[in-house]
Amino acid sequence: MHELAKESPGYLGMESAGDNFEITVSYWKNEESILHWKQNAAHKVAQETGKSKWYKAYQVRVAKVEREYGFVN
Repeated sequence: MHELAKESPGYLGMESAGDNFEITVSYWKNEESILHWKQNAAHKVAQETGKSKWYKAYQVRVAKVEREYGFVN
């Protein structure tokens, strides 16, 4: 899905982490881009496969990043 998402309009990036608990955050230019990705046919198939085979539950959050900063030593 990551390779397919990278080809979608408005895709900005993706980050994943976790062992026992996995989290993936994808970044999009705007809500229109998010909705376009949500309607992607291959993405819909992957969502249904996830529901039926891999996950007991999952949570989706759509949020706006207002600011980002960090520190690297």
